[in-house]
Amino acid sequence: MPAITVPGATTVSSLEAYLAVPPGEGPRPGVVVIHEAFGLNADTRAQADRLAAAGYLAVAPNLFTAGGVRCLRSTFSAMLAGEGPAFGDIDATRTWLLAQPDCTGRVGIIGFCLGGGFALATASRGFDAAAPNYGRLPRNAREVLVGACPIVASYGGSDRTLRGAAGKLESLLTELDVVHDVEEYPGAGHSFLSTATGPAASLMKVMGMGPHQPSADRAWERILGFFATHLRS
Repeated sequence: MPAITVPGATTVSSLEAYLAVPPGEGPRPGVVVIHEAFGLNADTRAQADRLAAAGYLAVAPNLFTAGGVRCLRSTFSAMLAGEGPAFGDIDATRTWLLAQPDCTGRVGIIGFCLGGGFALATASRGFDAAAPNYGRLPRNAREVLVGACPIVASYGGSDRTLRGAAGKLESLLTELDVVHDVEEYPGAGHSFLSTATGPAASLMKVMGMGPHQPSADRAWERILGFFATHLRS
């Protein structure tokens, strides 16, 4: 699958991205895939490939295209604040997908860690469904999530960095009358949907995070079922 550039971004003139195309002929729904703090790596590409195999035109933009530690810090700050140049990059990716002749015109967003926070923060910005995975709630979450699209969210019960986040999100989405499916997996830590193997997976495990296959299988089952309902209709 090809590396591409997305025009119209805010932080750079051409945003680096990875495109995963489903087999067969379109049109098909699109999904914007937002990476975690490690950037657009093999893990993110694998998640995009999984969505493509399920029939979605998946595009993963590199929010760190501009490069540098400052870029990482500013992107995190934007996610928490609910505003900043990174949101322009995500919107440019959504717009690019909508312009593709083999896209149905329905586009979802999925994110992991940092990307999960962006999936929440952009759920009311033109997407048809959102799948935040272990994503932090924006500081002004109640305001940000008013009018949000349907949300399917997954958290690890053993994730020490996001204690109580699933319950808070569940309560808030219920209060705002947003269609949702929020689940917390007791045996999973942060980044439990990661596809990392070998030394990387071992290091993550020591840190109380990383792959947890039973929880990942259940989460993907929910995500794909939710997307089928809200993106294919």
